[in-house]
Amino acid sequence: MKKILIITTGGTIAMKRNSPFGVIPNNEFIEGLQSFPHLRELACIDFYEFSNIPSPYVTPELMLKLSRVAEEKLKDYDGIVITHGTDTLEETAYFLDLTVNSKKPIVFTAAMRSNSELGLDGPRNIIGAVRVASDDVSVNKGVLVVMNDTINPARDVVKTDSGKTDSFITPAYGLLGIVEPDRVIYYRDSYIKEKIFTNEIDTNIDLIKCVSGMDDRFILTSIEKGARAIVLEGFGRGNVPAKILPAIEKAMAKDILIVLSSRTYTGRVLAEYGYEGGGLYLEKMGVSLGGDLKGTKMRIKLMILFGKYKEHLQVRDYLRDNN
Repeated sequence: MKKILIITTGGTIAMKRNSPFGVIPNNEFIEGLQSFPHLRELACIDFYEFSNIPSPYVTPELMLKLSRVAEEKLKDYDGIVITHGTDTLEETAYFLDLTVNSKKPIVFTAAMRSNSELGLDGPRNIIGAVRVASDDVSVNKGVLVVMNDTINPARDVVKTDSGKTDSFITPAYGLLGIVEPDRVIYYRDSYIKEKIFTNEIDTNIDLIKCVSGMDDRFILTSIEKGARAIVLEGFGRGNVPAKILPAIEKAMAKDILIVLSSRTYTGRVLAEYGYEGGGLYLEKMGVSLGGDLKGTKMRIKLMILFGKYKEHLQVRDYLRDNN
């Protein structure tokens, strides 16, 4: 049998309802997993409690620490399952996808319903995640997210609903595979396998979403606070209101990297529109195009890149060559 480590970090999957306080963390999660007989039938299981916090409390610094723990633990295991809250799971999973130096399976899972609710999904998701982590075909697939019997890549998975158990999907390219009662089935591979190894990160990266009629107040605040980079979630192909162009120029004059992504659910930004604020116009100004990577994950990527390369021009060149 494969040797699998389950690392717990907290989240809804480890919570119960405690009236009148609502759904809150409790300390019974690992004890419950240890007595869960189905797990022992799948693999030799060990447990490691990394944290027991709601996922809105997870910071990039904790993600870096988790990445280092996972990489070290993988030396002694065939794969790792990480339980995590759903609110920031996309970001943590992508952080580890970029930074862990191992081809062994790392599988994130979670629950949309607490252990006090009818139809709780946590136990089934954990079983599915352990099955995926134990499967030889899962080697060198990158970090995976297993929820609701589906397998999705950390780079592209999105939480699409605030409460449904089928919330996690890959809108642009479709799921990688499924967890069936008799076996794990992969339909495709993930083409992009990117690694950025670093022992440091720079968290001073801002994300600003463009909306109709917006002014420059958020960009000016980022400049004032000394941001290293700003991710702009533009409209469509990567277009922004003309009113914010002077602030963008001011930021770039201070060596603040501006990276353009799209606020749409799928698709790439493209140097297509030449009007003031269009993607082509922005590229000519010196704005970097972020490809198909969504804003939340581009922010994570830039934290890692600035931790590794330090210099604005090195990061800009990396993005030019790898998007």
